[in-house]
Amino acid sequence: MIDCYELQEFSKDLKKLAKKYRSLPEDIETVKKVLKAKPDARPDFSFEINNLGIDACVIKVKKIACKSLKGKGVKSGLRVIYAYLEEDKKIILIEVFHKSDKANEDRDRIINYFKKSIDT
Repeated sequence: MIDCYELQEFSKDLKKLAKKYRSLPEDIETVKKVLKAKPDARPDFSFEINNLGIDACVIKVKKIACKSLKGKGVKSGLRVIYAYLEEDKKIILIEVFHKSDKANEDRDRIINYFKKSIDT
């Protein structure tokens, strides 16, 4: 069984976006179920983010259906960044954002999280 955790920053991102996209918390629960079943990167749905200088597998999900964005299907523009720690059987949700708000993931957030977790 794979456990799923959220960084505090992820929870803040989600809370902020949920004001605009009311169904997002429920949509993220659906994403979690999918990730627990198939946590690896799958082209078209998600892909691995390279060149971070860390050992963890960090993946960007770019096809997320959002009920608040009717008619868009998986082309909602929402993105989720997560780390899959296969040995620990853990998924860590790092960031959620809409592509119109920012173009790319917060690489500093990703790297800083893994530096902190190594130090502790």
